[in-house]
Amino acid sequence: MSDKSKTKSLLVQGYEVVIGFETHAQLSTDSKIFSRAPTGFGAEPNTHASPVDLALPGTLPVMNSGAVERAIRLGLAIGAHVAPRSVFARKNYFYPDLPKGYQISQYEIPVVQGGEISFFVDGEKKTVQLERAHLEEDAGKSLHEDFVGMSGIDLNRAGTPLLEIVTKPDMRSSDEAVAYAKELHKIVTWIGICDGNMQEGSFRCDANVSVRKPGQPFGTRREIKNLNSFRFMQQAIDFEVRWQIEQIEDGHAIQQATVLFDPDTGETRAMRTKEDAADYRYFPDPDLPPLVIAPEWIDAVRADMPELPRAMASRFVADYGLPEYDATTLTQSKAMGAYFEAAAQASGQPKLASNWIMGEVSRRLNAGDTGIEAAPVSAAQLGALIGRIADGTVSNAAARQVFEALWSGEGHDVDAVIEVRGLRQMNDSGELEKIIDEVIAANADNVAQFRAGKDKAFNALVGQAMKASRGKANPQQVNDLLRRKLQQQG
Repeated sequence: MSDKSKTKSLLVQGYEVVIGFETHAQLSTDSKIFSRAPTGFGAEPNTHASPVDLALPGTLPVMNSGAVERAIRLGLAIGAHVAPRSVFARKNYFYPDLPKGYQISQYEIPVVQGGEISFFVDGEKKTVQLERAHLEEDAGKSLHEDFVGMSGIDLNRAGTPLLEIVTKPDMRSSDEAVAYAKELHKIVTWIGICDGNMQEGSFRCDANVSVRKPGQPFGTRREIKNLNSFRFMQQAIDFEVRWQIEQIEDGHAIQQATVLFDPDTGETRAMRTKEDAADYRYFPDPDLPPLVIAPEWIDAVRADMPELPRAMASRFVADYGLPEYDATTLTQSKAMGAYFEAAAQASGQPKLASNWIMGEVSRRLNAGDTGIEAAPVSAAQLGALIGRIADGTVSNAAARQVFEALWSGEGHDVDAVIEVRGLRQMNDSGELEKIIDEVIAANADNVAQFRAGKDKAFNALVGQAMKASRGKANPQQVNDLLRRKLQQQG
């Protein structure tokens, strides 16, 4: 039994999973949130740390307007309220990679308030409500692998601007949690506020997981920190759910804690007890005035926003007649949306274009672990191929052979591949009629069985006709003509 199946079977026994997310999206500014130090990834340790990032005496933080602009973008993208006035606070805690002894963050009044994110799970639409998104600075990073018996501290990341995006506890399964995380990842990369690189830590997810009996108050949550892949995210949540239920069934109370996921063992393990807000002793940062955002600034950002995924999906439903599920799937990225639109317009067959992109194209891309930007078959080529299916030039089976040739680079022009490989569908009714007459004459037993009411015999006759035409006959024409001739002869 799979991990996911085990989790679902436990839920059937009467437990409800409750999941909330805190996601740290590293903002795509060139400099840090309160200093001019660069934010580039991969530099030599401690070469991008400035006196301001370390809060050395005599230094003062200055707000990066680019970080604020990106926060406004997110607020507009998720339908949230962008606060005209928000406040920065000092979040006090000790950790080796936090040289100040505090982190500048937002607490009581965040810059982005509310909002929602919708997505599909198994074809069903789900919506997660957001609590807030607040601006803050990142901490440094502890390094262990290059030291024997010691740890090093790299402060290059200290002061990098973050948006911490916090949901309400609206998710009820690991499937929903992963779908939410993927949708949020799509949004922040789509609007250009974060590069979304999970391996480099640009998009880090923390999952708050608890279980309860339906109708009971929320259980005690444990926070799984720094999930840096969607696959590990699902594995970690599934394990944590099973572990919590087993603890409760054995009579143990769940203790609030921060835990880490070990991908080698597939298990979560406690790192430290989880602090509450009071433990951080928040107070307004005396070095930073309130952040004031004028309505004109919000209007300017709105005017510069790209078409959002949900708006593009709605347009695909309205303009191309696609089901909402198709439209949402095809707007997983700007590139995929553009690819679909180009293929739909080139072919004049939007639903057929949708089916091919969600089917054959996506299957090939997933197998090669690549994005649609690198697809060997262009949207124009796919549109031309779909056009040839629609006008009866090739059958669906032949079209897959043409697609294979295009994908593997064995051909570039759809019509040329069709001709070279002899895949043009037989549409000559006279030639087809001759083939069917010969099939009827050569298969008297099947003809008799059909007339006796056995449908399988008809299918066998269709197969013989298609074989005789070497697969070039139009299947619908074969069905219609064969049935008509049999009825006439009967």
